[in-house]
Amino acid sequence: MKKIFFILLVLLLTNHNTWAKNVKPDFVVTKITDNVYSIVSPSIGLPTPENKGWNSNVHFVITKTGVLLFDSGSSESIGNNIKKAIKTVTDLPVRWLVNSHSHADHWLGNAAFSDTVIELIASEQTVSTMKKYGEDDVKFYAKVTNGTIGSTQLGYPNVILKQGQKRNFGGVDVEFIFGDSGHSPGDLLMWLPKQKIIFGGDVLSSDWMPMITDHGNIPNLIDSLHEFAELSPEIVLTGHGNATTGKSVIRDAEFLANVWKQVGLDHKKGLEPNEILMQVKAKLGPKYQPLYKNFESEIERYVELMYRLQQ
Repeated sequence: MKKIFFILLVLLLTNHNTWAKNVKPDFVVTKITDNVYSIVSPSIGLPTPENKGWNSNVHFVITKTGVLLFDSGSSESIGNNIKKAIKTVTDLPVRWLVNSHSHADHWLGNAAFSDTVIELIASEQTVSTMKKYGEDDVKFYAKVTNGTIGSTQLGYPNVILKQGQKRNFGGVDVEFIFGDSGHSPGDLLMWLPKQKIIFGGDVLSSDWMPMITDHGNIPNLIDSLHEFAELSPEIVLTGHGNATTGKSVIRDAEFLANVWKQVGLDHKKGLEPNEILMQVKAKLGPKYQPLYKNFESEIERYVELMYRLQQ
């Protein structure tokens, strides 16, 4: 199982190995609105010694009584750097922490906030996966970064969501939405209805193609994206890349649906993956290649994965 897990994780991360390499960490806080901020990783590829394993975004909301943090980075040291960055804009402590899903780059920083967090929130499936693979996560990240992630303790959620909930954190209304395991089992998103801001983790994308995995559910992801588009979000905060708008959600839903349909039709005709790839590039490339930075490098993996899932 450990070997299988490592393969899955490498596949997930190498989807983005052409996006950015050897970028040194720089924990800069970006203001989204008066009370919402992002810390965007300049590295969106593999964890490396140079980026010290930091290859995903975190976002936070400043409330009247504390900070609500969405994801925590991929090591305790990264979490500590995130904590320091947050302190540049507020003296309030991080009181609530949400983990969007169980992939290592989004939750291994949890322990850095154990001194102030009163609720660490995630879905039931996410917590189950964390507990199953958490130790392997740490070993993997330590290995590929040559130990530059430092020592990391595992911090597991203590508030388990089995269904979507509406909450109020320090005067801020928040709704939790399940992503129907489209990207990974137990995907959890966060919605600020008054500000029309959605925090998507790896379910939502900006400049890059949607992140599909063989342990997610692509038809569910397509349906979920259509549902999120109906919320008409004005701001979309993603697990990788810069902030975007609801137009990106619509784009991704249509793109995934079109590729999935094309692969399905050609698969039924008996075409091989390389032949299907040519069809996808010819029919969909002119429209979608200009919209995604990684279309050329990623579309082959897309076709191969969708082909396997339809067998």
